Amino acid sequence: MTSYKNSDPRPPIMQGSPPALIVPRQDWDRPPWNRWSFQHIRELLATAEVWRGNGHRKRFPRAEADLDALEFDTERGRTTLEKHLDDTYTDGFLVLKDGAVAFERYFNGMDERTLHLSQSVAKSVTGMVFGIVASRGLVDPAALVTDYLPELAATGWRGATLRQVLDMTTGVRFDETYDNPYSNIGQVDVAGGWKPPPPGSDPDFSWPAHMWELILRLTETVRPHGAMFEYRSIETDVLAFVLERVTGKRLPQLVSDELWQKMGAEESACYTVDSAGYAIADGGFNATLRDYGRFGQLILDGGGGVIPPDWIEATRSGFHGPAFNDAFPEGSYKNQFWIEDPRSRTLMCRGVFGQLIWISFDHRMVAVKLSTYPDFSNTAFARATLAALHAIVTALASRT
Repeated sequence: MTSYKNSDPRPPIMQGSPPALIVPRQDWDRPPWNRWSFQHIRELLATAEVWRGNGHRKRFPRAEADLDALEFDTERGRTTLEKHLDDTYTDGFLVLKDGAVAFERYFNGMDERTLHLSQSVAKSVTGMVFGIVASRGLVDPAALVTDYLPELAATGWRGATLRQVLDMTTGVRFDETYDNPYSNIGQVDVAGGWKPPPPGSDPDFSWPAHMWELILRLTETVRPHGAMFEYRSIETDVLAFVLERVTGKRLPQLVSDELWQKMGAEESACYTVDSAGYAIADGGFNATLRDYGRFGQLILDGGGGVIPPDWIEATRSGFHGPAFNDAFPEGSYKNQFWIEDPRSRTLMCRGVFGQLIWISFDHRMVAVKLSTYPDFSNTAFARATLAALHAIVTALASRT
């Protein structure tokens, strides 16, 4: 079955009793199933709560603009924001301008209370919690990984610093080929509890039982540490194990204590967890559209007394070189965030299948796009979304 746009008839996935179409365990994150499953992770996988606490909910004022008909150019021709959101399989889209809601739309059954899987946006959550913990002197980015996780002396992280892990410049061999179940990232699906071993897989292949076991198996390097950037999801999990080791808390509690309660989240979030109870830091985080917006706004506001301002500034100061990402060729990567270009230093949290938090300091704007692409990545979709965001910047500027 192929996927469907919001403007298409919705197939009855998990509808009825019993459901007419049941999400297959092996392919829940593939189209068309991901259009349902990314909003229903707690019904599919083991999860741990990220509690919002008993404190206040940060309310956004509203200063809404009619942007549905906004036109802009893409490499596939001129389009409107309304059509772009449909064409790119959007589930939720939010624009905050000067801390107020300028535009908010929900699709595909999503609403303001729905938790949506963020994929690698989760990495940026880990990166900001790392900065908070580092500001207290509990962990030093310049220190060796093995200073905190001595067990990794027998792995490819031997001799690597936490700074290199944060920026994904270690030399550890890790294959991030998403459509190969035997690749390292394919093994993450099994180790992280997302999927069983694929049907008909080699009976002699030893699948890792949990994420820590997978990390311990990564013993090879492909280059000297610090030589170059290479995107590898497992680096975020190493950071999370360091954070858990130095604080004595599991990651969901850390995120609750250090971010979710303090920023005034509207809803509790959750992580998917592996068989050892470890929360999947590299991609297992789920939250509402507005709470992703609150996270972005907290960063835009200089940390709001929660995140150290100097950590945010340092995160915007990545080394810009060639070939970081095809969707934004002047981009960079720092502290588990993407940077759009060296002039604006706009921060981005990005995840496969079209997840995005876009934080523009120049324009005091935060945008969140939660999606369920039919593909892991789509460069044309990503470029068109950036074009849409820049068009929104211009449209909102013209009304002030």
